[in-house]
Amino acid sequence: MNDEIVELAGRRPKTFGRRKVTPRACVADGKRHLRAFLAEVLEDLGFVTSECASADELQAVLTSDLPDLILLGIAADGIEPGQFLETLVREAFDGKVLAVGARESIIVRAVQQVGEEYGLAMLPPLTTPFAADTLRDRVAMLLPDEPAPSPAVHVGEALHAGWLELWYQPKIDARTLIRCGAEALVRMRHPTWGVVPPAYFIPEEHDPHLRDLSEFVIERAVQDWHYLLEQQSPVDLSINLPASYLKEPQAVRDLCRRVPTHPAFGGLTIEIDSEEAIRELDLLAEVAREVRLHNIGLSVDNLGANWPSLMDLDKIPFIKLKADRHFVTGSGSDRLKRTVCRHIVELSHGYGVHAVAEGVESRADLVSANELGFDLVQGFLFGKPMPLKKFARGSLTKTVMGQA
Repeated sequence: MNDEIVELAGRRPKTFGRRKVTPRACVADGKRHLRAFLAEVLEDLGFVTSECASADELQAVLTSDLPDLILLGIAADGIEPGQFLETLVREAFDGKVLAVGARESIIVRAVQQVGEEYGLAMLPPLTTPFAADTLRDRVAMLLPDEPAPSPAVHVGEALHAGWLELWYQPKIDARTLIRCGAEALVRMRHPTWGVVPPAYFIPEEHDPHLRDLSEFVIERAVQDWHYLLEQQSPVDLSINLPASYLKEPQAVRDLCRRVPTHPAFGGLTIEIDSEEAIRELDLLAEVAREVRLHNIGLSVDNLGANWPSLMDLDKIPFIKLKADRHFVTGSGSDRLKRTVCRHIVELSHGYGVHAVAEGVESRADLVSANELGFDLVQGFLFGKPMPLKKFARGSLTKTVMGQA
């Protein structure tokens, strides 16, 4: 810490604008892996995040991003946090500052004291290791009281602006508990609203942009598959497409043309909502015959109480049937849910295809899925949907900074 802070503290403060809905945070730390890790935790809490590794970068972020929170990593030598504090005082930062460092650290206490003395809004420091819930408690005052309403943006604008990306949730072999694939789920990273779930922007079936969105999902999934291959090992991916997209013969041919020809490519699964799949059985039978030669299979998504519609068929054009999460979660203690899941498993195995349980949120759900005979499981017990780079690192833990 240096005497320059005293002079800077006396300058007239500048008022930054405040985000009304989605809070913004900047992670200031000299270590890249810690910045990325902490930014991901904040994004899970609903923040729009940025990162900086130096005081100069922090100054630029304060001007351009108007953060509500600075998460200040405390280095062992204390040099970096001192420079960061000088910048915050110089720029009259009026948001919250949260110091993160080792328990019983003298430097953490010094940063806290100096920040308070010179008028920064210092939150109680966060000592490592810590759980995600502890961080949530520290920053609760910055989180919106209610979920953000739908942003005033159309999916066409999001596609043009490059705001869309794919997040990945692992699929797990129910018996070995080894990861055997992942489902790609589209997300919008809006510059103001932060990460927006698909319920807010997926277009209706008649919207012409639905085809553009489908094209994006296919193209990005293939790109991401190559990235995952370079980073670790090949992962079999599933993507979600509407049956209406597959009605166009050229779209199906383009899909077949785009899949990787790399020898490590294990296949692509196209998941189709159960209502559409049941309604378009004849079409999908034709599509399945064409795409299977290119290592592409079709799967039924969100199958629930409508499972009887797939009974008494000679065969089905699907390689997997996925039980709706609403019937999987809590199936161990709910007789109705368990009955529906059992019928889906029996239906799947009767046709010689895999049964998938989506919505495994607890150990009790996993036990139930195993008892019922599901082949694959996915759900928060094994990992939430996560950005590509985080998925590539295999970060599936629920606590952070050293806690299991």
